[in-house]
Amino acid sequence: MEYPTAQNYAAAALRTILLVEDFDDTRLMMKLWLVKNGYRVLEAETGQEAINVAQRERPDLIIMDVMMPGMNGLDATQRIREYQALRRTPIVAVSAYGADEYRSIAIEAGCNEYVSTPFEPSALAELIKSLIASRESSGINVLPSDLEL
Repeated sequence: MEYPTAQNYAAAALRTILLVEDFDDTRLMMKLWLVKNGYRVLEAETGQEAINVAQRERPDLIIMDVMMPGMNGLDATQRIREYQALRRTPIVAVSAYGADEYRSIAIEAGCNEYVSTPFEPSALAELIKSLIASRESSGINVLPSDLEL
């Protein structure tokens, strides 16, 4: 029998964020910032990898780069939303395109929010906390249809 350790409890208590970004330096910087802010971070470099990791890990929130080679972030978001267990997972689109037009396209694709870069770290931190808290307070972390018997 395996007994829980303090490390296992700590890992279980951390909220998990899937960070989807094709540029290594940007992904590393974002990961370090998220870890410093108390999150467990999963990484994906492509849209397809994001779909696979999201299905397997069911993160608490996804930060999705919009512009990536191959499958872009908006197509990946639409595919992620096809899975019942991930339909209510908050997704924040991140892009250098700051126009309201891009924000509406991201929302239509299934993202909850759109953040243009560069962004204010404290604003992103508050957005992440708000989206996760909203998801948890609505009691929709797990739906009966999400349970696998």
